[in-house]
Amino acid sequence: MSEYPAGGPPPQIPATRAPSPQSRPATTLRQRLAELRGPAVAPHPLDARALAALAANPGCKRRALLDGAGVDKAVLATALGSPAAFGQSQFAFVRGNAFEAKVKADGGTELLRLLVERLGGDAEAPATAAVPDLTAAGPEGRAARTALALREATAAGGWALLDHPMLALEVAGSPAYLEPDAVVVHPDGTWTVVEIKSFPMIDSSADAAKVGAAARQSAVYVLALERIAAKTEGAEVAHRVLLVCPKDFSNLPTASVVDVRKQRAVTSRQLTRLTRVEDIAAALPEGTTFDPGCSPEELGTAVEAVPAAYAPECLAACELAFHCRSKARAEGAVESLGRSVRGELGGLTTVAGVLAAAAGKEGDPADPTVAALRRAAALRAEALAGVEGGGPCH
Repeated sequence: MSEYPAGGPPPQIPATRAPSPQSRPATTLRQRLAELRGPAVAPHPLDARALAALAANPGCKRRALLDGAGVDKAVLATALGSPAAFGQSQFAFVRGNAFEAKVKADGGTELLRLLVERLGGDAEAPATAAVPDLTAAGPEGRAARTALALREATAAGGWALLDHPMLALEVAGSPAYLEPDAVVVHPDGTWTVVEIKSFPMIDSSADAAKVGAAARQSAVYVLALERIAAKTEGAEVAHRVLLVCPKDFSNLPTASVVDVRKQRAVTSRQLTRLTRVEDIAAALPEGTTFDPGCSPEELGTAVEAVPAAYAPECLAACELAFHCRSKARAEGAVESLGRSVRGELGGLTTVAGVLAAAAGKEGDPADPTVAALRRAAALRAEALAGVEGGGPCH
């Protein structure tokens, strides 16, 4: 007699497969970053501007962790009592969106005309271009859809305009999703990044600082596109990007070509120097969180648990810069005087230590830095004595 009932053997329950070793660290890191951010707080996206600023200061573990965890640094700075004093005004935001819509109107006809005019030599601007649909669920889905659209457009061998594609780039072991204004696929398989800015280009020239910031931002997009191009036959990412701005004082678009090879190389090198996010998170005390619902005291303790590398340049690029500056000043850290000063002072890390070394109270006289400080102090004293004891200045 069969040992099974009349209906046959019982259904077999498949064994539960244990997560692979490769998937466990990613899941654990994702959970850890969610805990740091706050269980009910959505991750703040890391855009190319923030990524370029992060690459410019790779030694700052604080920014690397907060950006990697998706912490909104502006909200955190406000909770700490040191709100960021910069940002785009609502008027500038609306004006920029209106100008971008004008540039991309009619399927990007004007945009393609400017691109061919600046980069195409004797080629004629195309009457039309393919504009693939890039909608998908979530940033991961949009990034996958963008990669597929780029491959399809390259294989088709025609002009294509990708409006606000989503690109993925790994930063300190954590994925960052980036959204350029546009990417144009040429018939020969070249991909060109297009940056549309609302600052004016007067007499074919724009503000150098703003153009430099746009170049650094575009270099991040170029790096992300190169990851996709490496897996796409016939594709090549151009290192010359198209910068589109209003002409003179009008709302008419004009364009300039910006070579970002230098910015791309610097950004790539700096990103490789970033300490991995999981390594920074692992060194934090248990229970550390940057949840904005915590008290300012708790948030201050959490922030101070992560080492920072403050420099005056941070004031124009990081929402936490004013908080870090006040701490650096309170500690008398020489970093508050600038990176170049910090580099010149060697092992002297505090302003008090520098002054003591200059006065001959501390430091090894054989140390070139100490010797230079004492020589400078002697020259200053001599100059002041001459002014006080001398006659009127001529």
